Amino acid sequence: MGIPQVKSIWMNGKLTPWQDAKVHVLSHSLHYGSGVFEGIRCYNTINGPAVFRLREHIERLFFSAKIHRIKIPYTIEEIESAIFETIKENKLEACYIRPLVIFGMDSLGVHPGSCPIEVSIATWPWAAYLGEEALQNGIRATISSWRKFHSSMMPTSAKATGQYLNSVLAVSDAVSKGYDEAILLNMNGEVAEGSGENLFLVKNNTIITNPENDSILNGITRHSSIQIIKHLGLDIQERSIGVPELFCADELFFTGTAAEVTPIREVDHRIISQGKMGPITQKIQKLFFDVVNGRNEDFKNWLTYLET
Repeated sequence: MGIPQVKSIWMNGKLTPWQDAKVHVLSHSLHYGSGVFEGIRCYNTINGPAVFRLREHIERLFFSAKIHRIKIPYTIEEIESAIFETIKENKLEACYIRPLVIFGMDSLGVHPGSCPIEVSIATWPWAAYLGEEALQNGIRATISSWRKFHSSMMPTSAKATGQYLNSVLAVSDAVSKGYDEAILLNMNGEVAEGSGENLFLVKNNTIITNPENDSILNGITRHSSIQIIKHLGLDIQERSIGVPELFCADELFFTGTAAEVTPIREVDHRIISQGKMGPITQKIQKLFFDVVNGRNEDFKNWLTYLET
């Protein structure tokens, strides 16, 4: 499904008509993947439109930029304000938000040198990333032959554009084989993550997710899910996960801003949880959607409401 056109995209300090939101073909980041970005959701809650964990996302954007030696020419507060401005301009109540920071056009040497920093914020309506049916019934995944890179190769804690070629290869292979998503292993042969999601496993009523040093992006929805799991009084462990554990899991699910909380019903033809969402995943998913839709007071500080 293509991106639906909206009225404007915020670019370099001002709202720009959709059709005019362009970068030069010789922009450094187009050639070398030298940019950073975020994926954020705004939900139409029972109390009006609200952005989920806005400050954490923008702080991570600046964190990623610092790691990659990109100096964002705006403050965190200015980026947050620009996000609200863009949502309102496009008259959206629920949407996906994509802040992007790149090196523009000046030099095409590998070192970006004096290339200008360009910042954009796009917002558009976007429903379930893997489909509404996936949220209810789960998805089919395969273990990718492509390994997730180690943090000594590229910083796995940063969300940078070029790094996602690793994910593009993995998910493209998976889809070509008839699966919905890929699971990447790290360089030690243990589970890393999906192409754009963190992974959780349930076994004997214990929930397991792997630590950041297993070559994962420490996802904000991952962090939120861990807090939700603890709030529910469920047992959770953070440790490495081996491939055989995936095949023998009672339940599996992905988390991510785009994927939200998506069950995994099959891994390489091994059926998980009788081919449907398991009861523990269902509890976590229900509370997650209660939180993001403003129906839970315990996590209300995770929502930043648009000013009217």
